[in-house]
Amino acid sequence: MSPNDGRSVRASKKRESRRKAILQAARRAFAEKGYHHTHVADIIAGAGIARGTFYLYFESKNAIFLELLDQLLDELQASIVGVDTEEGAPPVEAQLVDRVQQILGLVVQNRALTRILVREAVGLDADVDRRLHEFYGSLLEYIRDALENGKRMGFLRELDTEVAAFCVLGTIKQFMEQLVMSEDDHLAENVDRLALQVLDFNLRGLLKS
Repeated sequence: MSPNDGRSVRASKKRESRRKAILQAARRAFAEKGYHHTHVADIIAGAGIARGTFYLYFESKNAIFLELLDQLLDELQASIVGVDTEEGAPPVEAQLVDRVQQILGLVVQNRALTRILVREAVGLDADVDRRLHEFYGSLLEYIRDALENGKRMGFLRELDTEVAAFCVLGTIKQFMEQLVMSEDDHLAENVDRLALQVLDFNLRGLLKS
């Protein structure tokens, strides 16, 4: 490697490190103040950089906010994988519980950003609306497929899986909102139990069998 190559690698690492620092500062600022009350000056102060440096990496407050939300939605999207019906695979119900646990766990880990997503992001930007629509669409499709497989395997009664999937999704969305908006830390500490209860309610209802 030539000296120029070495300098190029170091410069690239430095840029990446600074970019991460700006993103972290923005995440803290948005968590403390929300989207609308956060200004570029807050992010600059948190990152300890000059205003000109900020604009080398991001063109606006909106651009950095969209990147943070994009990262969160990518993580949430990655937690939704197809139902495995191969021999030896875990029961469909157990797979559903695992997916909901992953989603609610990510929500808790990214509580501040998810709070903005729930409270401020809808209608804020066309790209955010599109990504939210894609995420919830993927989750709805996953739930519908899981219910169809449950019917086919005989452990679910005959039902309209389209309507049932919307009901399950609505419950999950409400729990996501409750987890990030509530001041009760016990909710966040019991994600696995909550996921189990969400699925238990949706699969078995309220009446005694």
